[in-house]
Amino acid sequence: MRSGKFLFTSEAMTEGHPDKVCDQIADSVLDAIIKDDPYGRVACEVLAGMGFIIVTGEITTKTYVDVQKLVRGVLEKIGYTKPEYGFDYHTVGVLTAIHEQSPDINMGVTKKSPKEVGAGDQGMMSGYATNETPELMPLPIMLAHKLAKKLSEARRNGTLKYLRPDGKTQVSVEYEKDKPKRIDSVVIAAQHDPDVELDKLREDIKKHVIEPVCGKMLDKDTKYYINNTGRFVVGGPVADSGCTGRKIIQDAYGGVGNHGGGAFSGKDPSKVDRTAAYYARYVAKNIVAAGLAGRAEVQLSFVIGGTEPLSLFIDTHGTAKVDAQKIYHAVRKHFHFAPGEMIEELNLRRPIFSKTTVFGHFGRSDPDFTWEKTDKAAALKKECGL
Repeated sequence: MRSGKFLFTSEAMTEGHPDKVCDQIADSVLDAIIKDDPYGRVACEVLAGMGFIIVTGEITTKTYVDVQKLVRGVLEKIGYTKPEYGFDYHTVGVLTAIHEQSPDINMGVTKKSPKEVGAGDQGMMSGYATNETPELMPLPIMLAHKLAKKLSEARRNGTLKYLRPDGKTQVSVEYEKDKPKRIDSVVIAAQHDPDVELDKLREDIKKHVIEPVCGKMLDKDTKYYINNTGRFVVGGPVADSGCTGRKIIQDAYGGVGNHGGGAFSGKDPSKVDRTAAYYARYVAKNIVAAGLAGRAEVQLSFVIGGTEPLSLFIDTHGTAKVDAQKIYHAVRKHFHFAPGEMIEELNLRRPIFSKTTVFGHFGRSDPDFTWEKTDKAAALKKECGL
């Protein structure tokens, strides 16, 4: 465990951020396919720029998706609806370049039973949990996501009518002896209409976004950086190109723990980059929920076509209440790591993925986020003699 004081920072984005636009389109394509073809193979990548969206990747499916219509629908839902934004769902150009999944990959993945289903790629995936928040997530990333969500809500419900879709948040939390004590600084970048006064915007965001979310963690020494350049009118894909999978840290744990490097969005459940990362979170969360440790990090690794992980590594960062080998053997007994079994256990062949793309893949109470269940905590606790 870490001693003394230190600061840790995490960031998050609203749904209008260019990279998040791409993630939402990619997972909306996936949802549209998996809704009618649960065993479809999808590896969808999206690029956004000034006036265009490019949808590419490898897709093998029995169904049909009108990609043009889908893309415009996603952009409309996000809020890119006005020509003055410089990017709107009516006029954006949508280009597609999609081909089928390689048969060399498919032969290692498609099998008869869940235990025989092979991993769609090689690689390593990590999951994490900590008891510092009710969601068993690190506090900085939870606050960053809640701020981003609150910023979006203020735009959508008319509380702050002058806001536009793009936005970013960032929170630096001060820890003492490994426990979060206070917020040292809050950063908000909120896209806005050109006629709003900066002082009013800063006052409004502090009152309607920051204070409701951060509450008692704020103090007289907390620093605020709200639209620090003084202006943020030009935003979204007009200001910066976007790409699927460029926000993998805010999608996960905000920089706490390790990351295997694989993005989530646009990938069907046969891709262990996604499924194994979700399952590793499921394992880690149940370890912490069982009281076996205050923190838990779980790493899995796979070979393409493999039906079992090459490695399972569990690190409790010095917080374990029982012997590490007991935790390891309890996990091996009560969890199933064959790719097909992970998919079945988490019930992932459903169109649930587009809503994972903003405000975090983890720490959510939505029942569709099956990897957030703590249904095996009691069994782990009993197995380890607590």
